[in-house]
Amino acid sequence: MLRKTSEMKTARAQLAKQQQERQNEARSAPKLEDFVKNRDWSGAIGLLNFQKAQAMHDPNSSASEIAKLRAWIVYCSFHGGEYNKALDTLDEQQRESMNPDPTLELSRACCQYYSGRYADARDTAMAAPDCGLKNRLLFHVSHKLNNEETLIRHHKMLRDVPEDHLSLAAIHFLRNHFQESTDIYKKLLLDNRDHLALNVYVAMCYYKLDYYDVALEILDVYLKSYPDSTVAINLKACCHFKLYNGAAAESEVKVLANQEGVSLNQLDNELLQHNLVAFRGGENAMKVLVPLLDLIPEARLNLIIYYMRNDEYDEAYKLVEGMDANTPEEYILKGVVLAAVGQQQNNRDMLVMAQKNFQLVGSSASHCDTIPGRQCMAMCFFLMENFDDVLIYLKSIKAYVANDDDFNFDFGICKGVLGSFRDSEDYLLKVQNPSIVKLFSYIGWLSRAYIHNGKPRLAWEMYLRTESTAESFTLLQLIANDCYKMGHFFYSLKAFDVLERLDPNPDYYEGKRGAAIGTFQAVMAGKEEPDVMKEASAVSEGA
Repeated sequence: MLRKTSEMKTARAQLAKQQQERQNEARSAPKLEDFVKNRDWSGAIGLLNFQKAQAMHDPNSSASEIAKLRAWIVYCSFHGGEYNKALDTLDEQQRESMNPDPTLELSRACCQYYSGRYADARDTAMAAPDCGLKNRLLFHVSHKLNNEETLIRHHKMLRDVPEDHLSLAAIHFLRNHFQESTDIYKKLLLDNRDHLALNVYVAMCYYKLDYYDVALEILDVYLKSYPDSTVAINLKACCHFKLYNGAAAESEVKVLANQEGVSLNQLDNELLQHNLVAFRGGENAMKVLVPLLDLIPEARLNLIIYYMRNDEYDEAYKLVEGMDANTPEEYILKGVVLAAVGQQQNNRDMLVMAQKNFQLVGSSASHCDTIPGRQCMAMCFFLMENFDDVLIYLKSIKAYVANDDDFNFDFGICKGVLGSFRDSEDYLLKVQNPSIVKLFSYIGWLSRAYIHNGKPRLAWEMYLRTESTAESFTLLQLIANDCYKMGHFFYSLKAFDVLERLDPNPDYYEGKRGAAIGTFQAVMAGKEEPDVMKEASAVSEGA
């Protein structure tokens, strides 16, 4: 009897131990709620697939339980950006169901929309029952398909509810109506302070409006609660890029890399990899940007910029040629490419098209008072050779871009064209960018400024540093003629002498002869040192 009692106690102890172990396992096992709360969509999908596989092999599992698991897989796949997986799961549910659910067609349409299949999304949504989500989806599809008629129709069907307000704000944003979008988001935020994601949307609008400091301040509210948000950190990095430089932006992205325990180049996020190319001045552009041309709209723009910076104008023009500009950035970039290629090919039609692109941005109500807008109007008048108006627009932004090489280059040339050579020299000498300094237009205008400011020796030294090309021959002509006009006959003589040796043209001989006489007269008048006569005599032999 005592033996049986002991065995029973041992059995009960083992049973209690097993129950405790199962409870501990249940407590330690990952829960779907935790994955969703932490936005770990991959982890959630892995758990759900495991649970679904178990349920499908369990004869006690009901069809509704399996359908519920599939619904969660669709939800997590959609939020994790795996739209095709979500579509496959929806198809599986429809095949297995005895009574297919027509409301799932709307879920399918949403997945198709985010996959970029806008026409399919429209057709699928039309078969779904009418509801607010259906109208919002068709509203967005109309925008993507550029169908203004249906866009207006679905706009009129929007209701006075937060979801529809959010949809309208998004469309305003996509159509570059950033102030209208901001107004809607700010009103929603005032009514729903706990909806922290609205701070990110408002920050995006301020970023687009060039208020980067304001965007960072608003973004910080969200990041305090969600410091690991990829979207928010990426936007913060972009703000730092605009305010400071690529290195400052890259340091922000490192936060995400450190969280995942990988290097920056190993981050599995196409948008971040795209932005790193921009932050690094085009590094790895061909490897990263080319595959993203049809996925990220900005990839095309950044690849065009890369080609332009590397003087690959033909490649840049190929991308611009088939691009329908819709945003100010696209119009500006298209104008820049057309202006560069038009000048290179001496194509007047391209230059006119470039001028129109600049004018569209510069005269628009949204950009006429911005720095890019005024730069566009300056370039428009530059192409029209109306330099007085160019100067008006450049002066209006001078305080904001005083250290910008492109601005100083344009301002210096404009001053030179208008005859203000002292200012022209000052602004051209501020330029530090090697790619600008090597341009013939820069060398030519700085040489002309030197000559008109009584520094012909510096212009001659610039010629001596240039390689023997058609442009160096043109520079010689400029020095010879401008020095002659300004009475710097010794350097005019040197330039005409080289020109005559390169091309025995009678005009160069006559110019050399006149410059030799002028040099002699300058020495006699005390305007030139007597030492120059020895070199002048050697140069002018036979003149």
